[in-house]
Amino acid sequence: MAQTANLHSDVPVSDPPAQDAPGPVVTAIGILMALWCLGFAVVNVVFEITGHFAGGAYAQYASGLSVMNWLGAGLKVLGAVVALLSVARRPGRVTSTIVTVLVWAAFATLAVYVLGSVTEAAGMELGLIGGADQIDTASVAYVLFFLVAAVGFGVLAISYSRRHPPAKALSFLVC
Repeated sequence: MAQTANLHSDVPVSDPPAQDAPGPVVTAIGILMALWCLGFAVVNVVFEITGHFAGGAYAQYASGLSVMNWLGAGLKVLGAVVALLSVARRPGRVTSTIVTVLVWAAFATLAVYVLGSVTEAAGMELGLIGGADQIDTASVAYVLFFLVAAVGFGVLAISYSRRHPPAKALSFLVC
């Protein structure tokens, strides 16, 4: 934190704390990321309601897929909460350190997923795994869908860390 001189004293005074509220663009990104997470969680719920995996090639794994569907839905709802906490004026009972870790974790998870998908596509293009003919428009759109989310959570993580500088133990998160 920068120090400024107090005009009435020789004792330096710390700058005021960073602003609590993000700007309107970051707030909009936070809301969009929450909607992205909730919309994506609905897919898991629809799979469960319709019994999507109860028949067909994956029928023998239906109970395990059901557990994973609900776990996935829960994580996506958590992602929505994290996105909203990162743009909230006062997160309530959650400390800024916890929000910092969660928003950076959401960004890192999505970024690693995208990086893995791009690496897999590169391997397919090079003929190392599968074939390039397996990459279609839907596959590219799916990766772009996650890339948008990774960028959105990256913006939220950077913005939150700048508005609420993390403790020394988390200083590696500051951009």
